[in-house]
Amino acid sequence: MLSQKARILIVDDFSNMRSLIRTMLGEIGYKNVTEASDGLQAYNLITEAAKNNESFSVLILDWNMPVMSGLELLKACKSQASTKDIPILMVTAESDKQSVVTAIQAGASNYVLKPITRDVFREKFHKIVSQMSDGKPN
Repeated sequence: MLSQKARILIVDDFSNMRSLIRTMLGEIGYKNVTEASDGLQAYNLITEAAKNNESFSVLILDWNMPVMSGLELLKACKSQASTKDIPILMVTAESDKQSVVTAIQAGASNYVLKPITRDVFREKFHKIVSQMSDGKPN
């Protein structure tokens, strides 16, 4: 199971969406949350954290963002040895089946459709963390 002190990164270009996700994480006990407003900013945070042995435990990525999309960021993380095992929850309005398949094939651990409800978010997030032991993916 994931420690309540685990580092979580929320990446979304809308500050109100980042705030909503941060609030939902806080409601289930996760307070060590960092935010990024685009994929490139997030990639820099992720790689810097990995270099310093302070990797994020879970990434929550919006699909559609400027500079670098969530899917591009997902693929970049999965291609690096230091970040390939970080569980990733994709959050998006992309509801067609092919988008879901694309995200899962690229390495997403799970997928949440917008608008996000607390119950669905909790269920998907808990599903990811239940597959982890000692804060690390199984």
